[in-house]
Amino acid sequence: MSWLFLSLSIVSEIIATLSLRASDGFRKKIWILPLAVFYALAFFFLAVTISYGMPVAIAYGIWSAVGVALIALLARIIWKEPLTPRMIFGLVLIMAGVLLVELG
Repeated sequence: MSWLFLSLSIVSEIIATLSLRASDGFRKKIWILPLAVFYALAFFFLAVTISYGMPVAIAYGIWSAVGVALIALLARIIWKEPLTPRMIFGLVLIMAGVLLVELG
């Protein structure tokens, strides 16, 4: 169950962060509600994940690494933001670091 809640947390965080970008510095007020709701859900599901026994370092590491990677990819697709080879290499390093923490 902890993996299900972690997945829900990641999806919620991605929706919230994309809403943050879409709000254009809070100028587009319609995006503030999904931003607040989905950030709250992201932390709620992350807390539930941890309560199901997943170590906080593992849960937060996966949550943040997957979130960063998917946000970078989705921002590239949606808003044509840059995704350079150096940035991709950085994402790979983040993933490798999380994997090393998980393997302990």
